[in-house]
Amino acid sequence: MVLRPSIFRLRSRSLLRGVLLSLFAFAASLRLEGFPGATLHASPWQLLVVPFVCWGMLETARCLGRKWNLYYAGVLILLYAELMILAMTLFFCLYRL
Repeated sequence: MVLRPSIFRLRSRSLLRGVLLSLFAFAASLRLEGFPGATLHASPWQLLVVPFVCWGMLETARCLGRKWNLYYAGVLILLYAELMILAMTLFFCLYRL
């Protein structure tokens, strides 16, 4: 029997999976925008990145508990950060259309 970490089990909650999904989607959005280069340009492929950011936010939101504690506060801070990632990704989608 092979044990898999919770990041690979889609039915279980994983904070790491949600954060990594959002960060990789944001990195892909920056790359599609042409970030390391000198000229930034909009790409129609960036609309494919938005569902991955939303999926990452949902995975992070699944980790919220019912009782307020410091873990709950940390997850809320991560959700706010992922909301900013979603806003930046949507801005890149609408940039220069």
